[in-house]
Amino acid sequence: MKFLLNTHMNPAAWRALPEDERAAVRDGRGTFAHAITESGEMIMTQALADPSHSAVVRVRDGEPVVSDGPYRETAEFLSGYYLIDCDDKERAIELAARIPEARVEGFGVEVRPVMFSAGMEM
Repeated sequence: MKFLLNTHMNPAAWRALPEDERAAVRDGRGTFAHAITESGEMIMTQALADPSHSAVVRVRDGEPVVSDGPYRETAEFLSGYYLIDCDDKERAIELAARIPEARVEGFGVEVRPVMFSAGMEM
């Protein structure tokens, strides 16, 4: 089964962490990615830019309306993801708990099943 492990962060919580804890999170990401690559469960991972660099597109009266910034104003934002293929939801949760951000107050990891992949019928 495929799952998307969405990492969420809070910039204020990140800035409040001592540098050694931030370094541990950064280093832990590589360790985690290597481990799930070795186990064959990693499909891909990407980090995302700060939402201040994003744009939101909505079509109104047939015309695109573009606004700068995040989709919604909130302290937490989607900071990256891991797309994995594992046996079941319990394993996905087990893996999500190993992502360094899961241990940081103000951060979290959302586990979401993938319903279909490109090229597959819904």
